[in-house]
Amino acid sequence: METARLGSVEICRVLNGMWQVAGGHGRIEHEKALAEMVAYHDSGFTSWDLADIYGPAEDFVGDFRRRLAKERGEGELARMQAFTKFVPEPGRMTKAVVEQAVEKSRRRMGAESIDLVQFHWWDYSNPAWLDALVHLSELRDAGRIRNVGLTNFDTAHMQDMADEGLKIVSNQVQYSIIDQRPQVRMQEFCRKNNSSILAYGTVCGGMLSEKYLGKSEPGNPQLDTLSLRKYKKMIDMWGGWKLFQELLAALKAVADRHRASVANVACRYILDRPAVAGVIVGARLGIAEHRQDNARIFGLKLDGEDRGKIEAVTAKSQNLFELIGDCGDEYRY
Repeated sequence: METARLGSVEICRVLNGMWQVAGGHGRIEHEKALAEMVAYHDSGFTSWDLADIYGPAEDFVGDFRRRLAKERGEGELARMQAFTKFVPEPGRMTKAVVEQAVEKSRRRMGAESIDLVQFHWWDYSNPAWLDALVHLSELRDAGRIRNVGLTNFDTAHMQDMADEGLKIVSNQVQYSIIDQRPQVRMQEFCRKNNSSILAYGTVCGGMLSEKYLGKSEPGNPQLDTLSLRKYKKMIDMWGGWKLFQELLAALKAVADRHRASVANVACRYILDRPAVAGVIVGARLGIAEHRQDNARIFGLKLDGEDRGKIEAVTAKSQNLFELIGDCGDEYRY
């Protein structure tokens, strides 16, 4: 396993994403999900990414923590990390509003101190986002959360935070071979400001895999999860299905050379980028699991020849930074 330092916590560089428990990815059965979480933990995948808006995700973490403590002892809890998000409706961000949200997450997660709270704000025209970050920083200093991070903020607003002296350990943004916008501005800012990128969408909801190589373009009936529908739109914007097939063929050639999978190569490529602390791979708990495959990411070393094969294809794609804008701008059209 590879680890990285994220503020005051050490994380597994492949994080388990819990967006899938929020719905739109198949029915999640509680007991099966908890058993699967234990299996991930025992395999070394000890870092979990979730949110206050991901349905029962925080409750799952709370139940999981209680199970670990009961079966393995309280000391086992120190081996896991759980990162939630604070995604309020834009409005006045008083200290009481922020405290109440954090307290609710702490109760649901069964955590005395939350490892990382990642803040998201929909409306930049409302400056209350800065108030929220000030209050989150106060809660960090009081020990109720351990680190403050972001979700889907752009580089310009991160610079505003740096100018205000705010300590932000991470920004969670979409980053994949398909969507390489973070390398335009974000990764250099993070490198210079002691912050890190947590990358999601790295396997495009499973589309960066052998399953789609050589297959005809799927329609809506085949795109049966929210993730697949989301990332198919990104692929269309990036260059379309024909170019995507070229990319999958190149990734398969690299994967075969290393006795790895297409998804392994897709994750390794992003993990090797500057300022990337980890990639988030969705876990459809109790429905599908990829622990053994994900573990191969850590032994995979890409060289210049491998990257050259990949980049010969991506050089033909559209410039998503020009089409969409900086990180997170897809949520603010």
